[in-house]
Amino acid sequence: ISEPVEFHRLALVVIDEQHGFGVGQRRKLKERSVENYVPHFLSMTATPIPRTVALTLYGELDVSVIKEKPKGRKPIITRIATEQNRDVAYAFIANQIDRGRQVFVVCPLIDSSDELEVTSVEETFAALQDGPFKKYRVAMLHGKMKPSEKEEIMKKMVGREIDVLVATSVIEVGVDVPNASVMMIEGAERFGLAQLHQFRGRIGRAE
Repeated sequence: ISEPVEFHRLALVVIDEQHGFGVGQRRKLKERSVENYVPHFLSMTATPIPRTVALTLYGELDVSVIKEKPKGRKPIITRIATEQNRDVAYAFIANQIDRGRQVFVVCPLIDSSDELEVTSVEETFAALQDGPFKKYRVAMLHGKMKPSEKEEIMKKMVGREIDVLVATSVIEVGVDVPNASVMMIEGAERFGLAQLHQFRGRIGRAE
């Protein structure tokens, strides 16, 4: 989609992960065809986002639904834990780790904020490492880290060298850790529906 790129006769555009593209980006794709074609669009998403609903209702959009999940996927159970039940949630997570599983803990912020009363990755990492999960291997991952650092952390997570990974929404897409069985989301109201749906997709990726 970058500036100098022009297409000779662009006839078909397949957009994977539709929720990751803006209206402006898709408009650019339409405008870039030299012969002024309006290409056919195939937009793909596993995420129920308002734009998809709006296009279905008001746009010229035919909907195809792939109902089959990848083989072996387990249904995802979602629970809301209040602050009073935090210890119960931690005990559940510890039980999963003791059974050889791994866990994601997702936070809305990297650094702590006085204005927003939301837990950050750094705060949560310190609290878990020194508190309820001190006997486990806890690591953190966020967007401010160097690419090489992020890659190293994810390699360790995939290689089962980390029990609990405290992260921001950087793990929203493209992360495949089949051994992860739980994701705890702090301040879930800070995330959009599409993000929460994507987070759920990181769990239950194995039999």
